[in-house]
Amino acid sequence: MDIDPEDAFRDDKNEDYFRNHTERDATMEMVVYVVDASPKMFSTLCQSGDEKDVSHFEIVVRGIAQSLKTQIISRSYDEVAICFFNTREKKNLQDLNGVYVYNVHDRKDLDRITALLIQEFDCIQGYKQVGSKYGILSETRDNSLYNALWVAQALLRKGNAKRVDKRILLFTNEDDPFGNVRGVTKMDMMRTTLQRAQDTEDLGISIELLPLSKPGDQFNLSTFYAELLELGESELADFNALAAERFEDMKDQLRKRMFQKRKVGRMYLTISSGVSIELNAYALVRPANLGTITWLDSATNIPVKVERSFFCSDTGAQMEEPTRRFQIYKDQRIILSVDELSEMKRVRSRKLRLLGFKPMDCLKDYHNLRPSTFVYPSDEKMMGSSRAFIALHRSMLRLQRFAVAFYRTSTHPQFVALVAQGEIVNDGGQVEPPGMHIIYLPYSDDIRPIEEHLFQPNTVVPRATEDQIKCASSAVKRIDLKEFSVFQFPNPGLQNHFAVLQALALGEDKLPVVKDETLPDEAGLARPGVVKAVEEFKASVYGSEFEEEEEEAADKTVKKRKGHIDDRYGEYDWPALAESGELKGLRVPELKCYLINNGLPVSGKKDALIARILNHMGR
Repeated sequence: MDIDPEDAFRDDKNEDYFRNHTERDATMEMVVYVVDASPKMFSTLCQSGDEKDVSHFEIVVRGIAQSLKTQIISRSYDEVAICFFNTREKKNLQDLNGVYVYNVHDRKDLDRITALLIQEFDCIQGYKQVGSKYGILSETRDNSLYNALWVAQALLRKGNAKRVDKRILLFTNEDDPFGNVRGVTKMDMMRTTLQRAQDTEDLGISIELLPLSKPGDQFNLSTFYAELLELGESELADFNALAAERFEDMKDQLRKRMFQKRKVGRMYLTISSGVSIELNAYALVRPANLGTITWLDSATNIPVKVERSFFCSDTGAQMEEPTRRFQIYKDQRIILSVDELSEMKRVRSRKLRLLGFKPMDCLKDYHNLRPSTFVYPSDEKMMGSSRAFIALHRSMLRLQRFAVAFYRTSTHPQFVALVAQGEIVNDGGQVEPPGMHIIYLPYSDDIRPIEEHLFQPNTVVPRATEDQIKCASSAVKRIDLKEFSVFQFPNPGLQNHFAVLQALALGEDKLPVVKDETLPDEAGLARPGVVKAVEEFKASVYGSEFEEEEEEAADKTVKKRKGHIDDRYGEYDWPALAESGELKGLRVPELKCYLINNGLPVSGKKDALIARILNHMGR
């Protein structure tokens, strides 16, 4: 069997970080949405605007549905469950009163999101489907909140807590879940509920509250939930505002793939003989691409499983697996066994060998041709790595130097620059962590002077004058984006793709409206200062009469097109060609000669051009 060299020696972990199956569990998130279904959640809210008679329950359902729509795109491997408490009906494995776990067919209670789940949950009828009752009646001791935390904890039981992020999102507008109970009974229920919440936290499951408040009726955290969430006095004031902002963010998330910050590889920096530092690599920014295509059977709509078989070229017998492969080299077949190929693929240890240091001025912006990799020390397998890394990091920052190293992989060895980054903090905490960025330096043939390809030898290269440079700088300063970030502008192509995909999967009649943030800011460009700077730049480069000359040239082009007789037009006997049907033998540019010289449109494919010519001839 012939070998594809790119396939035989491909380093799977070097480029395609995000498709590595072994990293999937490390970034997986399990979320249980716990929604209060008490009658207070169904009370109508009088809101002004387009939406009226909307209850808190409907607001929460819409928010969760929108979050699921974005989550199925951004983090398709995450698992979610939806749980209602204070319900009349009960549906849970523990058979606890007042708790209803919502789900659809062919899906586990805690499982990956499906289109059917989103479609049916978006149309849920609270009173009809799950029922509703007040939290704790005075004559009973059924604690619905306690039962809901117990059910949510049981749903999140699977998965390693160290490798999976587990969360419980609690939605309610009742700040006192034990309001109908008094005395010792209330104290006992509060104690048991707080103990259940503490047990949940001890298992690595975080509890997050998203309170809902009516206008003029603020949610009082001090009644119970401040103690459950372990909030201090200083944190209570800002909690409601932050929770409301988080709820809006949950509804207004962009359709984009989300890659959590996680370790994507391990490498070693060799400083000298016998001295190495263990590093963890992190991918910070990567381009967003469309999802992989899944081929489905046209009859059953089941994913197609690709299988291949090997047959002996001499006997035609089917083989389970070719025992040997070959690579053609200098007209000879180099035979390689499967074990030999596996051994060669193991020679891909990612190592950095320090070569020296250079001033930061030597590193230019155009040297960064691909996304960098962030590295941070680790003492997991090599003790003392953090201490050595910190000493090297501080020295590079103090002396304003970057390190040059040789990065060895099996497929793409190259020189890299290690640039130290200092810690950046503000009042809200850490903004950027300390560490180093690996800048992949280009090869010599990756940087080519443009003039060598555009101009011939001994020709004068045009240069901008001082006045033109000054006007260009002024125009750039006027239209410069303040505090620009690549995350401000979502890709409109990807947004439209996901919008169409969502409409097809959910059977929606209308496509979601996608706002193109990359379109020019017409209002901003129309400001007098911007207009003046652009006009001055145009006048300095093209002259004050450029627009008049441009209009005259456009008029001449139109007149020339209308009255121009192509030389090839007279070479053909057009009536004879039409009569014999030989127009199909002509090329498209030749057919356009007839159309242009007769003032006819030239758009369309070849068949449309021929039909237009025959119609003009009256045939």
